[in-house]
Amino acid sequence: MNLHLEKGKGKREKGKVTITGSKSETNRLLLLQALYPNLTLENTSNSDDSEVMQKALNSLFTIHHSQLIDVHHAGTAMRFLTAYFSIQEGKEVVLTGSSRMKERPIKILVDALNELGAEITYEENEGFPPIRIKGKKIKQNKVSLPANVSSQYISALLLIAPKLENGLELTLEGEITSIPYIKMTLALLNEIGVMTSFENNVIKVNPTPNTQHPTPLTIESDWSSASYWYSIVALSEIGFQVTLSSYKKNSLQGDSALIDIYKDFGVETTFNSDNSITISKTKNCQLSIVNYQLNNCPDIAQTIAVTCFGLGIGCDLTGLHTLKIKETDRLEALKIELTKLGAEISVTNDSLHLKSSSGIKENISISTYQDHRMAMAFAPLALEVPIAINQAEVVSKSYPDFWKDLKLVGIENSEIN
Repeated sequence: MNLHLEKGKGKREKGKVTITGSKSETNRLLLLQALYPNLTLENTSNSDDSEVMQKALNSLFTIHHSQLIDVHHAGTAMRFLTAYFSIQEGKEVVLTGSSRMKERPIKILVDALNELGAEITYEENEGFPPIRIKGKKIKQNKVSLPANVSSQYISALLLIAPKLENGLELTLEGEITSIPYIKMTLALLNEIGVMTSFENNVIKVNPTPNTQHPTPLTIESDWSSASYWYSIVALSEIGFQVTLSSYKKNSLQGDSALIDIYKDFGVETTFNSDNSITISKTKNCQLSIVNYQLNNCPDIAQTIAVTCFGLGIGCDLTGLHTLKIKETDRLEALKIELTKLGAEISVTNDSLHLKSSSGIKENISISTYQDHRMAMAFAPLALEVPIAINQAEVVSKSYPDFWKDLKLVGIENSEIN
């Protein structure tokens, strides 16, 4: 489905948008719920990734012999389920995904699990899905990982750790990246009663056969999804505001860095008594260039780069090395699509550099590369010029209601051939 987005400045009246639970928190808690069935969850994400995760976890009850489980494009599900199925004694699965998923590395996690005593082998290419997992009881409890790898590898190990007979002592070697996502995992473990420690580069998780948690866990709404609304507000006129549900001041999500970053673009955030936030355009951006280190929140890099381009200002974004192995090579994809719109941009393996500009080419079709964040990051530019988004349905991966919600602020869309 290709969509044409109609140009139109954001409406001045207040809008309210309901954003479902964080995909990151949901997928972690779905796995913990599978390990501890007494957990109950509220405000779970309605994203494709979380549905894939739930379906795969539910399939465990029907596995008799070997079963094929396809996670499609869901990277989080691939990493977390690799760990989960490795400790399901007597069960055997082959975990696979889309053609892009088969290009995304899994070796570091597989090596760590095998070192602990798991039995995981490759079905096609060494180091990449699909993988065959034979569930076993794991007794070893010490393993090391490079500290600069995707935090999903680290979180995958931490999530199964309380169910290991002797818990886990995980040593991270080198400089740690994506610390917020590691801390999110540990905080969720603590919330359900698992004892953990994180000192220097060593994380310890105590074995926890059972956990008592009679009250439902309410999942905070997704800050990554909120990022597109921050971009819309930044590109709107002074006075425009939108209210989003439902967020915490002391969020576990690294992408809550949006609050401070978007102040540079004249966007203020107010926390309301009902846990919603109101984001308002209070002034125009006075800067000609901004610099951000995004090690802890790389998923908002695309949104920030497009916001800067829409405002005509330059940006230097660093700490982006994990974007090379996402749904697409996000740095190259940004370079190609922003260049089509008239941007002057360069990228390296871990950074993006955009020069300030004074115009945006109209009626350009943006390729999304099967990447939900490409589609949503570029959509706010419709406040400046008419724009087309190819394969617009990819947003269902994390934010299925995105195109419907955009209409609330006057960005109309129509399907094109």
